[in-house]
Amino acid sequence: MALGDSFTEGVGDDDPAYPNGVRGWADRVAEQLAAREEDFRYANLAIRGKLLPQILAEQLEPALAMAPDLVTLYGGGNDLMRPKVDIDALMVDYEVAVARIRATGARLVLFTGVDGVEDALFRKMRGRVAIYNEFVRAIAAKHGALLVDMWAMRQLRDRRRWAPDRLHLNAHGHTEVAIAVLAALGVEHPLTAAELGPREVLSAAARRSQNLRWAQEHALPWVRRRLRGESSGDTLTAKRPTLEPVASAPLPR
Repeated sequence: MALGDSFTEGVGDDDPAYPNGVRGWADRVAEQLAAREEDFRYANLAIRGKLLPQILAEQLEPALAMAPDLVTLYGGGNDLMRPKVDIDALMVDYEVAVARIRATGARLVLFTGVDGVEDALFRKMRGRVAIYNEFVRAIAAKHGALLVDMWAMRQLRDRRRWAPDRLHLNAHGHTEVAIAVLAALGVEHPLTAAELGPREVLSAAARRSQNLRWAQEHALPWVRRRLRGESSGDTLTAKRPTLEPVASAPLPR
């Protein structure tokens, strides 16, 4: 059972063969678990654009009603992009949700946020993400949840593992997270991280051109949605709303 926002839905890892047109780390993990457990079933309630309070209000009760024995939960990234976010208040409700999930006896996987030190946009959020991460680490330890510490995954600082919108992981990044989740679960698997080779060296003019194109194609539409009070996930439903069997894992990519 996967709960969350675009990170867990799989945005940035485009694949028309998958529901909502995206694959992502959660689908990759589910495919590996399905190959090892005959009766494995998987649901993914995550929807892009959701704030943490929305995730908890809309996804937690349906998830608990399905009585899963394994849950992943990530939320808060969209909240942290808002400068006036009250992280302390946010994490009170987060911990209540964690306690409820753990009280069912289900295993629970939590995530810290990524260290965006190498990206100008995420660098401005670095302090807020670090505070959020300390809450997550303490809550995971207190309630016996497994933790995937993405802040410590230095490979995720490499922007070549991110989609063109600079906000979401691409297939390489989602594969890295899938590998980390399977490691936390103690599951052997054939997934491998891509060797990306040396980084391209861009001139100042080329960087300016890239930044301008990114602003036009991604940043401005995001700002317009914010001003209209809209979300990228407003017209979407969960990609896998009920626990269902998973097809055999495709070849790693």
